[in-house]
Amino acid sequence: MRNYKCLSNTKFETNGFHIEPIRDEDKYEIMSIRNEQIYHLRQAKPLTVEVQENYFATVVSDLFNQEKPNQLLFSFFLNETFIGYGGLVHMNWIDKNAEISFVMKTELEEDHFIEYWSNYLKLIEQVAFKEIGFHKIYTYAFDLRPHLYEAMVLSGYYEEARLKEHCYFNSKFIDVVIHSKIASA
Repeated sequence: MRNYKCLSNTKFETNGFHIEPIRDEDKYEIMSIRNEQIYHLRQAKPLTVEVQENYFATVVSDLFNQEKPNQLLFSFFLNETFIGYGGLVHMNWIDKNAEISFVMKTELEEDHFIEYWSNYLKLIEQVAFKEIGFHKIYTYAFDLRPHLYEAMVLSGYYEEARLKEHCYFNSKFIDVVIHSKIASA
């Protein structure tokens, strides 16, 4: 298992779930998830095997060589079964904040969305607040998935901002909603 230089732990656990530094063996499942859910991601076009392999060989592998990478990516598991991935992205080491990223297997969303998001948030908070001492983490989400906001509020996040008609989606402008949590909250 690889480890990020800025982390003293490689595995974070809660309630049968765990995250560990992103694994190469998950890259094709991650590609599939991202392509299935492209509608809510900041991804311009579907990923190809070549693009995904290049991303893992260059961007992802380089993250493990940096003292303060701009993102920390993790594979997410339930009882040792891979069910998604995410991390802290757009990391600002000076201001001690980062955006939360997370997607789970598409077929699990209908029955487990809030449960899996809530447990993932507990895990990523361990990384952000306890391991690296960040002050704030947040989501930046297109206003397309109301269950996301429910999971955020249940996990102690607050709606910090709503950027009105901020993104163009399906021939109309939609809002972007930002939910945040501060370490001391």
